[in-house]
Amino acid sequence: MTGPFEGVRVVEVASWTFVPGAGAIMADLGADVIKVEPPDGDPQRALRNAINADDTGPNPFLEVPNRGKRSITLNLSSPAGHETLLKLVGNADVFLTNYLPKVRTKLGIDVDDLRATSPRLIYVRGSGWGASGPMADTGGFDSAAAWSAAGVQHKLTDPGASAPAAQPAAFFDLQGSSAIAGAVGMALYRREKTGAGGVVDVSLLGTGMWTMSPDLAAAATGVGELPRPNRFDAPNPIVNLYRTADDRWLNLVCLQADRFWAELCELIGRPELADDPRFADGVSRYMNRDACIAELDKTFGARTMAEWQEALAGFSGVWSPAANFEEVCANPQVAENGYLPTVTGNDGRQFRLVSPPYQFDGVPNAPAGPAPELGQHTEEVLLEAGFDWDEISALRDSGALG
Repeated sequence: MTGPFEGVRVVEVASWTFVPGAGAIMADLGADVIKVEPPDGDPQRALRNAINADDTGPNPFLEVPNRGKRSITLNLSSPAGHETLLKLVGNADVFLTNYLPKVRTKLGIDVDDLRATSPRLIYVRGSGWGASGPMADTGGFDSAAAWSAAGVQHKLTDPGASAPAAQPAAFFDLQGSSAIAGAVGMALYRREKTGAGGVVDVSLLGTGMWTMSPDLAAAATGVGELPRPNRFDAPNPIVNLYRTADDRWLNLVCLQADRFWAELCELIGRPELADDPRFADGVSRYMNRDACIAELDKTFGARTMAEWQEALAGFSGVWSPAANFEEVCANPQVAENGYLPTVTGNDGRQFRLVSPPYQFDGVPNAPAGPAPELGQHTEEVLLEAGFDWDEISALRDSGALG
């Protein structure tokens, strides 16, 4: 089964995670993604973390957004390097970048520069703050442009907390990369219908705002802030979190409360709660939510998570343990759906990466390979583009390849 991006060639001049993550998704789905790096490489290559601190393990911050690509090094500030990029773009369908406008102009790789070479090109700009406005030429990582600036941090920080809530690593970068990959598919579809290329803009600020749409819609219409989640005052007691005897948390998400209330009461061993007039229906449970939550707290607090998983195994309502990462990796649903495939690294060692959240025709996705070594495919890509060995040697001697 071929991937939906099979036959699509992508040239990527981007660093870090947000935009390269879109290239990784497209590579997983069949695209040929050529990662053009400066001679010293994507700065993400130098990041160290608990997995690769001693250089013995894979760097997830490199592998996640760069798996399955081919790497070529080019000095774009040199005339020969710039001309080489134009030749690569001339054979490409999509160009991905997160370089700032002033840098793109300086390097001669802005929209008009590249579309003069390839009018059908889909030119994709990932930015922190959007393509227009006073911050269009300002850099932005996701923890600033999405997490903080879009109101997510404000919403998730408890009043009275000693510090604002911190964003998990690459949290909005990866949401934004998924948005870019989807937008590229739409742009290619439009090109198929009209023959015209186009420009795609996706920003981290816009991604964060989309995620917070209900809260921002309320604020923008003058309603003010929507209530913060408060488990002690949940309007629907079975859309709530409950602590178990082993200090774990169980998340009930039964939006149609009247449909599931009696069944839940039976499964948790409290059938009398279904007959209690204080809890007879959704209105009654709302009016007496303090008492209802207190009863459920007492009940769920009497057994361990393992016991509740067994008791609720047949429950027709929606619920889940608040899983830790080890439990996520071990979840049979993850294995059955191929959500955490195994990749063989360049050194021959195996590790696992999360697949994109798309499947086509029931086929799980898997990376085509690991992230490339810096410049690993330079000669291969240039030969495919029509350069001969003498020309490649001349480019190297000129400093165009670093």
